[in-house]
Amino acid sequence: MKNTSLTITTLALGVFGIITTEMGIVGVLPQVAAELDVSPSTAGLLVGVFALVIAGSGPFMTLLASGINRKTVLATAIAVFAVSNAVYALTTRFEVMFAFRIIPAVFHPVFFSVALATAARLVPSRDATRATTRVFAGVTVGFALGVPLTSYLAEHLSLQAAFWFGAAVNLIAFLGILRYLPAMPVERRHTYGAQVDVLRSGRMWLTILSVVLVFAAMFSVYGYFAEFLGEVTGLDGSWISALLMAFGIVMILGNFAFGALLRRAAIRTVLLFPVLCLAVYVLLYAVGPYAAVMVVAVPIWGAVHSGGLIVSQYWLSREARDFPEFGNSLFISFSNLGITVGTTIGGRLLGAAGPRGLAWVGAGFALAALVTMLLRLNLDRVERRRRSPESTQAPTPATLAPAEPA
Repeated sequence: MKNTSLTITTLALGVFGIITTEMGIVGVLPQVAAELDVSPSTAGLLVGVFALVIAGSGPFMTLLASGINRKTVLATAIAVFAVSNAVYALTTRFEVMFAFRIIPAVFHPVFFSVALATAARLVPSRDATRATTRVFAGVTVGFALGVPLTSYLAEHLSLQAAFWFGAAVNLIAFLGILRYLPAMPVERRHTYGAQVDVLRSGRMWLTILSVVLVFAAMFSVYGYFAEFLGEVTGLDGSWISALLMAFGIVMILGNFAFGALLRRAAIRTVLLFPVLCLAVYVLLYAVGPYAAVMVVAVPIWGAVHSGGLIVSQYWLSREARDFPEFGNSLFISFSNLGITVGTTIGGRLLGAAGPRGLAWVGAGFALAALVTMLLRLNLDRVERRRRSPESTQAPTPATLAPAEPA
């Protein structure tokens, strides 16, 4: 049991290292532009290309890795991230850094997909959600601590120190995987066709659409966090930084809270998330101009925001439960697509509606996500009625998904 706990902690550390690599560069783009002698807009390509590669390559790379020993896959992927950070620290050429943003992005969804499925397999089935919640904690800790610490090191030591920090975290995770994770050969190799067949289901595509809408709801507003607090609330940079840190810390607690709710009432928790998201955005619109109230509202926002990650992963993985790695890769790819949709539409409407109006954009996406989820659950109800035509009793919410806690 102790080794299992250490293994899951190591997987969470790997996720932390990956998030720090992916998002940490956002806070050091000015230093990167100066160090590599490129414009800020050119440096910004280092962020966009990472997300684009993840969205495009995730399912395909996971399929290719589906027959390889899980330990080998995880160790190789995290080693690529360690090497990439070392390259960032050593290179003086933008082209080299750009290439080493593409390479780890290819391995990003593979590590996430396999790590989540591996954590679930290491424990009894009743503890699977708890294990994946712990791995997901690496995401929230990465946003809360990894990203700001990278920025702090670049500002107070050097850009190279920030990247060496990322290399060290990923190297420790690599050594931990070698030490604690047992060899996990694939006992039953599924064909590529069998895995891809899950995409033939209309229910799967409704589920995928709801995940895209959830992430669009989250990031159409969160993506413009600084603009909202600066222009609507009138806070200065110091206050914005402090609230961003508070947002991230509360996300850590919210991650575990939503994990506990999923274990107790999974379907209800899935439906609860877009409702809470909608309520938070109405709150932000109402109290946005009042600084004292926003200091309280931002942590509430962070607590709700954290649920989107684990709720969406659960919601999609239940649709591909026979192929968990492939299902997780779909989650990684389509959640990134949702981020792109949300930030793009939010950015286009920012000028017309202003930062305060983004709350209604997020609310609209949240409402659309809720409707899509209800349509998806209605298909389950219709299927049950078709299989049991003699039953005239209307199903209750508790019977929508009998294989899972309601």
